[in-house]
Amino acid sequence: MDVIKKKHWWQSDAMKWSVMALLGLLVCYLVALMYAQGEYLFAIMTLILSSVGLYIFANRKAYAWRYVYPGIAGMGLFVLFPLICTIAIAFTNYSSTNQLTFERAQQVLLDRSYQAGKSFNFGLYPAGHEWRLALTDGDSGKNFLSAPFAFGGEQKITLQEADSLPAGERATLRIITQNRQALNLLTAVLPDGSKVVMSSLRQFSGTRPLYTQAADGLLTNNQTGAKYRPNDDIGYYQALEGGEKLSPGYTVTIGWKNFMRVFTDEGIQKPFIAIFAWTVVFSLLTVLLTVAVGMVLACVVQWEALKGKAIYRVLLILPYAVPSFISILIFKGLFNQSFGEINMMLSALFGIKPAWFSDPTTARSMIVIVNTWLGYPYMMILCMGLLKAIPDDLYEASAMDGAGPFQNFFKITLPLLIKPLTPLMIASFAFNFNNFVLIQLLTNGGPDRLGTTTPAGYTDLLVSYTWRIAFEGGGGQDFGLAAAIATLIFLLVGALAIVNLKATRMKFD
Repeated sequence: MDVIKKKHWWQSDAMKWSVMALLGLLVCYLVALMYAQGEYLFAIMTLILSSVGLYIFANRKAYAWRYVYPGIAGMGLFVLFPLICTIAIAFTNYSSTNQLTFERAQQVLLDRSYQAGKSFNFGLYPAGHEWRLALTDGDSGKNFLSAPFAFGGEQKITLQEADSLPAGERATLRIITQNRQALNLLTAVLPDGSKVVMSSLRQFSGTRPLYTQAADGLLTNNQTGAKYRPNDDIGYYQALEGGEKLSPGYTVTIGWKNFMRVFTDEGIQKPFIAIFAWTVVFSLLTVLLTVAVGMVLACVVQWEALKGKAIYRVLLILPYAVPSFISILIFKGLFNQSFGEINMMLSALFGIKPAWFSDPTTARSMIVIVNTWLGYPYMMILCMGLLKAIPDDLYEASAMDGAGPFQNFFKITLPLLIKPLTPLMIASFAFNFNNFVLIQLLTNGGPDRLGTTTPAGYTDLLVSYTWRIAFEGGGGQDFGLAAAIATLIFLLVGALAIVNLKATRMKFD
């Protein structure tokens, strides 16, 4: 007799569809909220991922996709979405001076004001838990007094003419300073209807809007009479006469201009090409040296005749156990030209003190040395595991033929280790191509190159060069140009990885 298994209430179809409906409503609310805030890419991404996820988990025919979807969604959210955003920014003039939307930049300009009309000395007088604002006209000597009020948000306060100032002690400058932000939100309305706002720690003054907007969108400067029209080619309000630009600007699409700047502006082109070449050389040298050192040390610590192998293994793996940023900072002190232990030792032995941080060649040598130290333990661990897989019969047969250790290494060990190491070497190359932490902590890209449009150094990799353009630009943080270079880096790394894979496949197939 078959036993029918009873479903619990939380396993019922009604419960499942109720949960799906609630999640759908939540997604719709979040998408609408993002769209209202102008975050269109986030809204589209959330809508797509959520809709696909709800369909997969609600449809029994898509049951198998439930195990694949989280990985695909994670890749889309954390890999594809940032990549799409970066590429989108590369086609805009997004920078420290052009961060706002057109509507927001326009509102910032319209909110600006300038001082006009009379100025009044002011004082604050306590009224229980509230305050009274008193204004004094320095020319006529008239006093104006407000009703008691409490600080909080923007508010208009009506003042009436008074015969004298209130009795009691006036608020000190310290109290006014502490409440300056709240005082800046006050608008005092005088008996004649004129409005004044706080202009200094001791005065309220009349203000007027600096710009007024006409029906055709023109902005007029009320002080100078100059007129400005939005220029969507550059993302600024620009004067009709003279070409003066108003800051802040706004973000606009500029097409391929950022990419063209990389290849046409000599101040960007020359350092970009030089830094790209150095990045490739640095990555190749690091891979070759770490593999060479790691492989040799792995062979040494696996040598049967070596005593105390366990101790040597622990000591050689220690650089991998210490966090890299700590090791880098220690090396930064060791290579110090004046007080570093390395220069003290070189001076005592050879009478030289290399300028590790100011000379381009020695700075690059230092970078390679430090990165080799940080990377060889990983390769050594891999080689130690791979050496265990090499049959001892090969070495025994080699010994019978009279081969020595070097012949064994180059004829047996090296060929058998290189093939399984190749994918890891390609991964190491890609990692070092973007080794931002090493450059940032050790040299910060220095020594700097001269005559460049953007900040660039002799030890900069493309990734650190991009970071400096985005956050250290002398003429403003140029995120659009940095995004364009980041897009080129992505294409270059992908192309190099494909070439390496094809080359290794042809070699080992």
